[in-house]
Amino acid sequence: MNKLINYFKLLSDETRLRIMVLLFHNEFCVCQITGITGISQPNVSKHLARLRDMNLVKDERKEQYTFYSLNLEEQLFINILEDIVNNVEEYPILRLDIEKSKAAARYIEIKEAN
Repeated sequence: MNKLINYFKLLSDETRLRIMVLLFHNEFCVCQITGITGISQPNVSKHLARLRDMNLVKDERKEQYTFYSLNLEEQLFINILEDIVNNVEEYPILRLDIEKSKAAARYIEIKEAN
């Protein structure tokens, strides 16, 4: 029961929810999350650290950046996020974040191809 309560505590914060929805779609570094959401770098880093401490986010160092992705081992957590993402049209700020993240992902693909 504590695990379920902790999930909902984490999801109850708008910044963490926005970060988790973004990471549901792709991996990002702090600077990308900051650019997409408009949330300050220290604030994004603080929330990512909390998510990492709860083992919901994992990080991987690539050159000078650390990229974050969801740790999708817990089916309950996956189901909750999938429900949110499948109904993203009801949440304009989440929809906007996802649209911006797709543009950021395309930019990275173009940059890596050159």
